[in-house]
Amino acid sequence: MHCQPDYKHQVYIWLKNEHTCLICDEATESAHCVCNVCETELPWLLEQCEICAVPLPMDGLVCAQCFKQPPAFKHVIAPWTFSFPVDSLISRFKHQARWPLGHLLARLLAQHLQHRFDNAELPRPDCLLPVPMARKRQRERGFNQALMLARWLSHDLDIALDEHVLLRPQETVAQQALDAKQRKRNLLKAFAVAANAEVTGRHFALVDDVLTTGATAHSLARLLINAGARQVDVYCLARTPKPGA
Repeated sequence: MHCQPDYKHQVYIWLKNEHTCLICDEATESAHCVCNVCETELPWLLEQCEICAVPLPMDGLVCAQCFKQPPAFKHVIAPWTFSFPVDSLISRFKHQARWPLGHLLARLLAQHLQHRFDNAELPRPDCLLPVPMARKRQRERGFNQALMLARWLSHDLDIALDEHVLLRPQETVAQQALDAKQRKRNLLKAFAVAANAEVTGRHFALVDDVLTTGATAHSLARLLINAGARQVDVYCLARTPKPGA
């Protein structure tokens, strides 16, 4: 006995269908919806600071800022520099709710991280933590892009996600319009660790879209370390160069 009737017509199979590259709109056979040419020509971040991932002239160095004032986080992992077309893709994801673009970048970031895990270049964290967004800004945008990225990474990498460990009890001015010193002052008391959060002895990875000065990442990592975390890393899509670089 067959539980389904005979069906002789062609069935649509997504995995065998021709996809369109989300960057150049050309046909591609890649299931990630990005063609090989576009993926190769993305602004991959190569020579960088071993701690904060800021672009440097040579690899294997630590930038002057991290040498003088080491941040609370241990490593920043960012596949790309914040330049075209990654900057445009991130902006459209955040401000135009083009979620497929964010999902594409998250999958490529997951591949980048998995490669480093497999080669023992990077220890797997115990848990992913999205950078919390101010409530007013989240109401205006409708979603937290860091939380969406963290959910996609959690699924692809099979790493636990906890969106309730970090809190943002106070509203702050948007960071984009501030310089490095103003960003640090702006973040004082902006974040908190949940009272019932299990932090002691755990390795966390903060997830965000772009790392600029690192002030937010440092503030959150310092909170977690002070609460007993063993290590805090940062996973993001792109890293901006220092002003004037």
